[in-house]
Amino acid sequence: MGVSTKRRILIVEDEEDVAGLIKHAVERSGDTAAEIVASGDTALKVVSERPPDLVLLDLNLPVLDGVEVCRILRSRAETRQLPIIMLTARVSEDDRVLGLEIGADDYITKPFSLRELTARVRAVLRRGEGGADAPASTYYGTRLIIDFDAVAVTVDGNPIHLTRREFELLRYLVQNKNRVVSRDRLLERVWRYDRMVETRSVDVHIGRLRSKLGVSASHIETVVGLGYRFVD
Repeated sequence: MGVSTKRRILIVEDEEDVAGLIKHAVERSGDTAAEIVASGDTALKVVSERPPDLVLLDLNLPVLDGVEVCRILRSRAETRQLPIIMLTARVSEDDRVLGLEIGADDYITKPFSLRELTARVRAVLRRGEGGADAPASTYYGTRLIIDFDAVAVTVDGNPIHLTRREFELLRYLVQNKNRVVSRDRLLERVWRYDRMVETRSVDVHIGRLRSKLGVSASHIETVVGLGYRFVD
């Protein structure tokens, strides 16, 4: 019997009807298999035992809420780059920004279109497979070194831990170094779907990336009114 090549999605949702609809939607293509859990603590247990390719994470959960689950997953080396899409009824800008700041790859508010959800799931899974846009395998700066194949970043020899989205953002900027890249272009190429997301999402991720790069943050310049540029 052959080994299954289906991508595994973990749906963390305590509303049974909603979880069932999501599972049906993401499995329709036939190349993904979804598992449902209803609490944050169970999600952490499943991820530890059977790491999925993507987590669809509701925020309002029993035992541990989605924010805490996301924080824990991002704090662990083995799940730091695990793709996470947050699903929530919380619609305020502060809630969306919080989700992005703690490391979510995407944030979808309820009620949402199942078609849009599946498009975003496919986009995140494609990013995990790599793309034809990949730059040179290594960037060597005076203090900053990036190994794109190993997904490793160091500043002055010290490892810098980035989320998947932060790493892809840095990679795209480096790939286009010394060129101004607009926020809209970053949303299109790094977030990988056409539907507009708030451009503030880009600013939040750039801010987090700069904070982690420390003394090498100056490589990422803000070009007022236009976007960002990576410079040597």
